[in-house]
Amino acid sequence: MSSNKEKHARIIKSTAKQLGFDFVGISKARFLEEEADHLEQWLAKGYHGKMSYMENHFDKRLDPTKLVPGAKSVVSLMYNYNTEKKQNKDSPKISKYAYGEDYHFVVKDKLKSFLSILKEEIGDIDGRVFVDSAPVMERAWAKESGIGWIGKNGLLINKQQGSFFFLAELIIDLELEEDGPVKDYCGTCTKCIDQCPTDAILPNKTLNGSRCISYFTIELKDDLPKDISGKLDDWMYGCDICQDVCPWNRFAKQHKEPRFNPKSELIEMTNNQWQELTKETFNEIFKKSAVKRTKYEGLKRNISFLLDENNTSHT
Repeated sequence: MSSNKEKHARIIKSTAKQLGFDFVGISKARFLEEEADHLEQWLAKGYHGKMSYMENHFDKRLDPTKLVPGAKSVVSLMYNYNTEKKQNKDSPKISKYAYGEDYHFVVKDKLKSFLSILKEEIGDIDGRVFVDSAPVMERAWAKESGIGWIGKNGLLINKQQGSFFFLAELIIDLELEEDGPVKDYCGTCTKCIDQCPTDAILPNKTLNGSRCISYFTIELKDDLPKDISGKLDDWMYGCDICQDVCPWNRFAKQHKEPRFNPKSELIEMTNNQWQELTKETFNEIFKKSAVKRTKYEGLKRNISFLLDENNTSHT
């Protein structure tokens, strides 16, 4: 039986590489006991802010067999989105992950191919694919599978290439040889904690999501709170600060996914052009983009807030 588990694991790993996934690891599908307590406390402290969906499906988040009946293995995958391209330096900033086409579509397409290839190679497999679209504790599973460790900023860090990755999972009813977790290599470094302008990164690898710039600029639908004025560091959508300062990201490489390449307008637009952004231009530039999550009105709110911040700081 073990030889089958090994053989199937090898097929899965080589197929993942062929499809462009940079790293792949396997864990046994089980209840994540150590995460249960952490998640409960995190929610009780209100660190999820107004992201009420985080309170839903508590059991399913922690137990993949409740999400996929009969699940035996969780295959964790990393897909690189790092890029050398940079926006016009005087313009408000967008997180790198949202430069190109929405990763949900790009990575989901890959995963669907992945599952059908495995069915041809191995036989009748039942399972589901996930890209940040269901209650799956993706970082916990990635850590379990040894493709990285959880950094102090709460993100998964890979020793070879850092943290500019999308995580995805294949939860299947096939027993596979599992990989174990790797060592934590953050050491005494606290750069991500020190550099976070809103003090969202707490000790013990805890992120106060309700203080994160990404939360304010994407998830929060109300007016932005006055107490964060002067702290957004020109981010209008998302934030990369805790990744940009992470020493492990000096090993990050340029992605190879054409669908992640930004439109030239996104890169070239000036501060004034962003301030004058129309709904038509928004729809054109962000046609298939994750930025649509904040909607035109949300992005305009963020840009106006940054403008007020900058005017205030110059008076």
